[in-house]
Amino acid sequence: MEKKRKKRKKKTAFIGKRLHIYYGRTGFYLFVWESVKKAFIPIVLVVAALFLFNKYVYNINEGLQVITETFSRVGILATFFISETLLGLIPPEIFIAWSGKTTEPVLNLSLLATLSYLGGLISYFLGRMTLKIKSVKEYLEVKMAANLKNTRKWGGFLILVGALLPLPFSIACLAAGMIKYPFRNVVFFGLFRFLRFAIYAWAIFQVVT
Repeated sequence: MEKKRKKRKKKTAFIGKRLHIYYGRTGFYLFVWESVKKAFIPIVLVVAALFLFNKYVYNINEGLQVITETFSRVGILATFFISETLLGLIPPEIFIAWSGKTTEPVLNLSLLATLSYLGGLISYFLGRMTLKIKSVKEYLEVKMAANLKNTRKWGGFLILVGALLPLPFSIACLAAGMIKYPFRNVVFFGLFRFLRFAIYAWAIFQVVT
């Protein structure tokens, strides 16, 4: 039993080492680092701009309160779900800020994270469907050439990056569907989307609550 455990650990370490060499050689770590650098500055700027705008120009809390009182929760969540399914058209930070002003911020934030996750999974199947429509397939292959290339190289780890960083998560899932990447891996790596919403909510709630 002990020998089997040691053999398994040795095999896992060997696979991990090979993956590390592969991702280093193909530029994955550089890609992640560049993405983090690009994402960090906008995040800081957005939070700082929200703070200054809220303090000197207009009370964001009042604006969010108006939205909360004017639009139904179902309508806001439905709009967000459509956005997260169709290439992330509206920045999710707006909806995260909205959830902070509701009477049930944790519940609404959880719903947003779940809808974003499900939107990504639907995008995966939309990617699979595009393979059946020649004109759409050819159009997307041109428009998403870089995404498709990176997804073929790095697979699930690129989806993880899309789930965590302010990159369109649905685009990463769409590309995964187009190359027929295993759905179970998309399901697993996409779970990091929940962590992303928790981190962003912590930062945004400091301003709007």
